[in-house]
Amino acid sequence: MSTLIVALLILLTSAILYVKHKFTYWSRRNVPFPEPHFPYGNFKELWKSSAATFSSKIYSQMAHCGRFFGLYFFLEPILVVTDLDLIKAIMIKDFAHFPDRGQYCNARDDPVSAHLFNIEGQAWRSLRAKLTPTFTSGKMKSMFPTLRAVGDNLARCLEVVVGDGSDVELKDCMARFTTDVIGSCAFGIECNSLEDPGSRFRSFGQQIFDRPRHSTAFRLLLKTFPGVGRFLGIKLLRTEATSFFYKTVQDTVEYRKANGVERNDFLNLLLELEKKGVDLSMNEIAAQSFLFFAAGFETSSSTQTFCLYELSLRPEIQDKARKCVVEALEKYGGLTYEAVCDMGYLDQCINETLRKYPTLPILERQTFKDYQIPDSDVIIQKGVRVQIPVYAIQHDERYYPDPDRFDPDRFSPEHAANRHISAFLPFGEGPRVCIGQRFGMLQSRVGIATVLSKFRVSSCAKSQVPLQISSKSAVLQPRQGVWLRVEPL
Repeated sequence: MSTLIVALLILLTSAILYVKHKFTYWSRRNVPFPEPHFPYGNFKELWKSSAATFSSKIYSQMAHCGRFFGLYFFLEPILVVTDLDLIKAIMIKDFAHFPDRGQYCNARDDPVSAHLFNIEGQAWRSLRAKLTPTFTSGKMKSMFPTLRAVGDNLARCLEVVVGDGSDVELKDCMARFTTDVIGSCAFGIECNSLEDPGSRFRSFGQQIFDRPRHSTAFRLLLKTFPGVGRFLGIKLLRTEATSFFYKTVQDTVEYRKANGVERNDFLNLLLELEKKGVDLSMNEIAAQSFLFFAAGFETSSSTQTFCLYELSLRPEIQDKARKCVVEALEKYGGLTYEAVCDMGYLDQCINETLRKYPTLPILERQTFKDYQIPDSDVIIQKGVRVQIPVYAIQHDERYYPDPDRFDPDRFSPEHAANRHISAFLPFGEGPRVCIGQRFGMLQSRVGIATVLSKFRVSSCAKSQVPLQISSKSAVLQPRQGVWLRVEPL
């Protein structure tokens, strides 16, 4: 018994010393850090708050510490970079040291999770090179008639719902719009979510973002121990949803090949790559189609919702945005591709929305090889995760005075030209910038322009001011529905 007690004491002492040693990682490198607490390190509050709220609080707390500071996720060291020049170096100039996001994916058990956003190394480089030609402005223009047709459906749906004017839960409405857009532009499938809110595409889309399989903190754990997650067969996404998308893509591909069907959509562009000798497996086609759907419908619907919400609170800005839209429609004879590309003030409104409500509050990179921070003795070791607090930076008074105020003039050409590139990162930057940025902006313009050209939005008794952000989703989402008064012009 005494031997057992001694052994337990030795084991306990060793564990305590090990934890203490791990928690000195940043102090041994002369990097400032807030005091960690076992077992969560600095991330205890993340289990109950949104990533945006958590990140902003730490950012403000460590504002005096210079260009970067350290955190601990459990025992894992994480470096948070706040200096704009250093962020630019990490994302662009010295990208070779930080090529990966350090995301968790499980290609064996969850093949649609192995998409362009998650994969790393040579697999990412090869796939990115294959897919880049599918997102040119010419390809976007060829998809536009499909996008415009869904915009017409949105207008008809709202006309029926609002009548002479009524309160509308706009987040769901815009999510159904973007679900139909992506269904048509990605798969060539009529989802009919605007007419049928219970459609399967809409239902499975909600599963991905509104009811995620894992919490934000657990997803961070999977990133920290990806090998353990894959060994245990842990899936990132809900099986029912991913199985549906995989089978949908597989059936559509087989039908098109068997019947020689061609359409102006994303899936057809992938099949064209195959004809040109580009090797794409069914798993790769399904995974990229899934990413196009998941990222396209959620990010754009949230952006449109947030933008219309802000415009509802500021009638003078809404009127100016509407004037911009109407003038473009008159100039080009309707909602054409050229018209939506010539709505300068609307773009300013969308960009200001993306500043206040960036889809990803935090961007992450993982160090591929040791990197000495310029003008510093600090070396970021291989494997260390680096975080860029996008939401906190885009709400920093040094770069955006009165940051909670919605002001599209911040993105006028003259102001935008003088802004540091790293002070506005809603799509990321560098070689891993969002490949679907063009399409995301395009469908946001169409959705918002459709609403503004035919309706007026204003706050109502159900409107939440200010909006509360969800703590469950990995992307920035309102905690509850966004209710607005919608009236026909």
